[in-house]
Amino acid sequence: MKKIIYAFIAVWMGITACTPSVENPTMVNRKPSIYPDYIGVTIPADIAPMNFNIKGDTVDVVDVVAKGSKGGELHVSGEWADFDVEDWHQLTEQNIGGSISFTVSTRKDGKWKQYLDFQMMVSPYRLDDYGLTYRRIAPGYEVGGDIGIYQRDIHTFDETAIMTETALPGRCFNCHTANRTDARQLTCQIRGEGAGTLIMKDGKQQWIDTKTDSTKAAGSYAYWHPEGNYVAYAANAVHQCFFVGTYKPIEVYHDFSNIVVLDTRNNQLVTDSKLMTPDWLEIFPAFSADGNTLYYSTSKACRVPAEYLKVKCSLVSIPFDAKTGKFGEKVDTLLNGPKTNMSYVLARPSYDGKWLMYTRCSRSNFPIVQPDADLWLMNLKTRQTYPLTAVNSKMSESYHNWSSNSHWFVFASKRGNGNYTRLYISSIDDQGKATKPFLLPQRNPWKYYHGLFDAYNVPDFTKTKVELDIKETRNQIFSDDRPKVTVRE
Repeated sequence: MKKIIYAFIAVWMGITACTPSVENPTMVNRKPSIYPDYIGVTIPADIAPMNFNIKGDTVDVVDVVAKGSKGGELHVSGEWADFDVEDWHQLTEQNIGGSISFTVSTRKDGKWKQYLDFQMMVSPYRLDDYGLTYRRIAPGYEVGGDIGIYQRDIHTFDETAIMTETALPGRCFNCHTANRTDARQLTCQIRGEGAGTLIMKDGKQQWIDTKTDSTKAAGSYAYWHPEGNYVAYAANAVHQCFFVGTYKPIEVYHDFSNIVVLDTRNNQLVTDSKLMTPDWLEIFPAFSADGNTLYYSTSKACRVPAEYLKVKCSLVSIPFDAKTGKFGEKVDTLLNGPKTNMSYVLARPSYDGKWLMYTRCSRSNFPIVQPDADLWLMNLKTRQTYPLTAVNSKMSESYHNWSSNSHWFVFASKRGNGNYTRLYISSIDDQGKATKPFLLPQRNPWKYYHGLFDAYNVPDFTKTKVELDIKETRNQIFSDDRPKVTVRE
């Protein structure tokens, strides 16, 4: 036993001896330039370690001391700030409602520099959801390719595949949607040959064909009713065109779009003429927290792509009765696109019923390609609206979704290089004030993000891990026996 203890002490002393100590540093009167920019962000306790690299000149060693305002301290030294997961969780849990201060020193050519401290705030609001789901895809302009839907444990760095083109060759899929972060209720659409819509309830999956003689296309852009008996879809076709000789490479548009609702109990489509108008496009449905209202965007049909500048979406709502599966008579306009010369899309109500987050841009019903797309918030009680200035950047922000407790949200942003969407997380308090967002943490963030040639899109939180049987998925997708839906008379 003594030999084991002595051996342990010897190993520990060897490791300690290999860790350089900061000696006689030159004080630098500024905060360090780090990647990602985590200075001043607000994080949840138990998030994956907020590791970071030093930007600019290559340094030999990065030394970081992290101290909690309520206690606890971590010290790491190496090529980048690389915190142990368990130690980091202990520090953040200890400092809920407080802050963590970081002292960063760097060594180059044997000389040390020490920078001004910076802080991260640890939110009083927890984020206990398991993780995020998202699609990763190269930001090209072809159909299909090496794409995949993945999930990430946000408390660690573990990423696992849910559905990939490798497992389902030749298929293009997206629009994966959980029911208010419930991973046991999931829908997803596969396009092209073998097209179908996944309806997974309580872990049992079924692939159905949502295209009928009464609808122009299969369902996409889905959103669950809170009771789980209905899913709203936009039936549309998306196209892309390219500019020549301008700074803007692409415009994406829909030449038609209607909204239908699937009754998951009997595979019947609920349709309404107010949501399937011939001269208007209805898109991006979302049920309210109580399920009594359907939000969506609508725009007058234009001769696209020639009249792409005229696509101005209004944000509207219509009552919905879950008992009868019928819509109300009146469509209420919340934000008028043509009147304000803007476009309002991707309405996402918080699950506590307080807020409606949406994307505002100068035109289009496809905001992810619009550089001026920003996130805005509406107070559903007062109808007051305002931009989330702490969150928005000069590039596109879109595809936002709420955590289960409605105090956190994730969104896709092109800040950085304008081409690759990355995932950012921000918190929101009871007054609707958002915090500076942080990039989804990675073990070695500079290496990961600068070596990843995929873009992220359609992120969403899930309370638990998605358990999809990919073998059963493959069997059903490649089967000719695909149930078709009927239209409710």
